[in-house]
Amino acid sequence: MKSATNPKALPTADAKKQATVIHLYAAAEKIYPRSTFGFFTKWRWAMIWLTQIVFYGMPWLEWGNRQALLFDLEAKRFYIFNLVLYPQDLIYLTAILIIAALSLFLFTAIAGRLWCGYACPQTVYTEMFLWIEAKIEGDRAARIKLDNASLSSRKLLKKGSKHFVWIALSLWTGFTFVGYFSPIRELGSAVVNLGLGPWETFWIGFYGFATYGNAGFMREQVCKYMCPYARFQSAMFDDDTLVVTYDEARGEPRGSRSRKADLTNQNIGSCIDCSMCVQVCPTGIDIRKGLQYECIGCGACADVCDTVMDKMGYARGLIKYSTQTAIVKGWSHTQMLKRILRPRVMIYAAALVLLVITLCTSLWLRAPFKVDVIRDRGVMARLAEGGMLENVYRLQIMNATESAQHYQLSATGLDGLVVQSDVLDANHTVVVNAAETRGVPVRLQIPDGSVKSGSHAVTFSIHAVEDDATVTEKSIFLVPR
Repeated sequence: MKSATNPKALPTADAKKQATVIHLYAAAEKIYPRSTFGFFTKWRWAMIWLTQIVFYGMPWLEWGNRQALLFDLEAKRFYIFNLVLYPQDLIYLTAILIIAALSLFLFTAIAGRLWCGYACPQTVYTEMFLWIEAKIEGDRAARIKLDNASLSSRKLLKKGSKHFVWIALSLWTGFTFVGYFSPIRELGSAVVNLGLGPWETFWIGFYGFATYGNAGFMREQVCKYMCPYARFQSAMFDDDTLVVTYDEARGEPRGSRSRKADLTNQNIGSCIDCSMCVQVCPTGIDIRKGLQYECIGCGACADVCDTVMDKMGYARGLIKYSTQTAIVKGWSHTQMLKRILRPRVMIYAAALVLLVITLCTSLWLRAPFKVDVIRDRGVMARLAEGGMLENVYRLQIMNATESAQHYQLSATGLDGLVVQSDVLDANHTVVVNAAETRGVPVRLQIPDGSVKSGSHAVTFSIHAVEDDATVTEKSIFLVPR
C-alpha cells in the first residue's frame, strides 16, 4: 500500500522568493571636498594661520632665561610669562576652563558653531591636510580619478608623497605639543642626538598619530560621531542664532537653466541645482535640506553659492548666515543683528565678563609667595631651657617669584611670645631661592605658667622684604595642664 504523503515536497511560491538582506551598518563613503574661495574661506584661513603661528611658535618664545609658556609637570610648576603657578593654584585653571566654556556658549548662542568652523583643531588640521592633498594629487576630480585608478608608479608616487608630508607635519605637531611640557630646545637636542626619553617618545608618537589619523582619514567622522559638541549644541541654539541657512523661498523650485532664462516665466527659483554646495562641504551634507547637526558652520557652501550666483547674474545670499526668524519674517540685515542682544546672550556675556574681571583681579592681587603652617603633632608641648614652654611648628614657604627672596618671620597672640629657629638669622629672616619651596622649623616659646592651660590662638606673620608683601597664617599654641 502506497503512502498518501508525497515524499518530495514541491517548492511553493514563497519559498522561491529570494531573501532580502538588510544591512544595519553601511561603510561611510569618502568625501572629496572641492576647494573654494570667498569671504568665509579667507576668514577660515586667517584663523588657521593665527592658531598655528601661536601653537608652533609659542614654545620657542623666551621669557627671561626660560621658556615663556611651559607646563613643567615634573617640577609641578606652570610658567605663563611672568606667572609661576603651582598645584595649589588649581583654582585659576578651573576659572580658565569655565571662561572657555562660557565663551563657547556665548559664541554658539550668537552665531552657531563658530569654534567648529574656524578654530577647532580638527577643522584646522583637516584643512591643512586637504591643502597638502590638493597640492600633490590635484583638486576634487583629480583625487577621485586617482583613487579609482589601478595601481601604478604614478599613483604610488603621489600617494607616498602625500603621506610622507602628512606624517612629517604630524610628527612636528606631536613634537611641538610635548614642547609645552618639556623645554623645547632641550627636547629638540634630544631628538637630534637620539636621546629621547620613553615618555617623550610615546607622547610625540601618540599625538602625531592622532593628528595623522584624525585629519588624514577620519576627518568629518570625528565631527559627526566622536565630538560631543555636535550633540548638545542645539541646546544653545534658538530662532535668533546666526547659522548657515538656505533661503528656500528664493531658491525653490530648483532646476538647471541657461543664464538668460526668465525665472518668473519658467516658475523656477534661483537655485540651479548644481550641487556645488554639497561638493565643498567638509562633512558632505546638503544645506538645502535645512539645518543639520553635522553642519560645522564653516560657510564654504555660502562662498561657492555666491560664486555661482555671480556667474548666473543673480543676487548673492541664496546661502548665507541668517536666523530662522529673519528667514521666516523676511527681516533685513539690520533687523536681524538687533536681535543679537537678547536675554540669553546678555546673561552669557555678563557671566563671562564677571569671571574674567574676577580672575584678572585675583591674579593681580595674588601674593608672590605662599605659606603653610604645620604644627608638630608628635609633641604637644614641652619645657625648654630657661623655664620656657614651647610648641614646635614647620612653615612651608613657597617662593612664587623667579628671584631669591628674604622672608622675615614673627608671631603674635600671647604675651611674651618668642620665635626661635636654627635656620633664621638674627633678624628672624630666611632666604628662599627662586620658584622653590623651603621648610622652616620654628619653635614658639612663652614663660611657663604665664597663661592658663588650653588652646590659644597665635598668628604667624611672614613678610617678603624685596616685594614688601605680607602673608599671615593662624595656628594654635597648646598649654598642658
